[in-house]
Amino acid sequence: MDPVRNPYAPGAGTPPPELAGRDEVRERVRVALARIRQGRPAKSVLLVGLRGVGKTVLLDRMCNEAEVAGHRCMFVEAPESRSLPAVLAPRLREALLRLSRNERARDHARRALRGLAGFVTALRVKYADIEVGLDFDPDLADNGDFEQDLTSLLEVVGEAAREADTTFSLFIDELQYVGRPELAALIMALHRAAQRNLPVTLLGAGLPQLRAQLGHAKSYAERLFDFVEVGALDANAARQAIEMPARAEGVEYAADAIERIVRATEVYPYFLQEWGKHAWDVAAASPIDATDVEAASRLAMATLDDGFFRVRLERLTPRQRQYLRAMAELGPGPHRSGDIARELGARSSSLAPTRSGLIGKGMVWSPGHGDTAFTVPLFDRFMRRTLPDAVWRS
Repeated sequence: MDPVRNPYAPGAGTPPPELAGRDEVRERVRVALARIRQGRPAKSVLLVGLRGVGKTVLLDRMCNEAEVAGHRCMFVEAPESRSLPAVLAPRLREALLRLSRNERARDHARRALRGLAGFVTALRVKYADIEVGLDFDPDLADNGDFEQDLTSLLEVVGEAAREADTTFSLFIDELQYVGRPELAALIMALHRAAQRNLPVTLLGAGLPQLRAQLGHAKSYAERLFDFVEVGALDANAARQAIEMPARAEGVEYAADAIERIVRATEVYPYFLQEWGKHAWDVAAASPIDATDVEAASRLAMATLDDGFFRVRLERLTPRQRQYLRAMAELGPGPHRSGDIARELGARSSSLAPTRSGLIGKGMVWSPGHGDTAFTVPLFDRFMRRTLPDAVWRS
């Protein structure tokens, strides 16, 4: 069929044509923001889940919906290579300049901009990667202590948002990459804003280890957040994600073709988009049938192997690859540390640095004490295809 009309959108954070199965969490966030705007208590919301479940897409959609509803939002991704202050400062400047256009909030917003100037000036000594220009003289948030300065800054930002009859919402993706001291500072600042009933909140997303990281950063963290598990879709939502985009283009699927896609993808949203794209490209005409899906499965898996999976494998040391291959030998997981060690012929204690490094790179997480699981769905199959038994044991 015509590849120009192909409706599917596999990609990192690319919005799918049909955001199926996520209405409940979108409504939860809408209610939380509306309550905060009215001065009523509501927890910040954090999305946690594996790679490929659509956390980034969902977070971005909710940010757009919040803006349409009149909230003031800033969206950032926390990369591994930059500090949180460096990521926050430019976007805070943009958000505050927008708030300063509101006549009621102008004075508070300008004071917040002066606070941001102090924040940036004081922290540049410690965080050399902060790059933002400000034409305001600093007069607060200038102690050089990130925890205290961020708290002071978000307080005055919250006051400006309250005067403008709106909320200030930080949408932060990949939160698991934020270091513990910076995460603690963010938690403390949000806690103080909640204590003062200021309309400041965090809507974040991260890998499953984020819940434990927050608890380690501040013992009271779990009481500040609603954690929403974002996982694979149910079968009905998966069918909707595949069928509806095609139907909008006048194309149907045979029932057995849909069921093959559901089984092959294990209903993970990213994989559904890959299979849908290739099924469309392979099919000569509507309806797309099981034979088309069989051919599409080979193409989709090759595409995932060359991109989605391999890009993660190439970031690893040889020892880290061996560790993951040993996990893969045991199946999808989770697996006990002792079982992985036996596969490698080593002691669990000697493998602790390797495991820790993999957690830091976002490749595995610990769902329970002594357990290890992949953060990337179907990665065990990829490892077995890529590193045959004779190769990884040599």
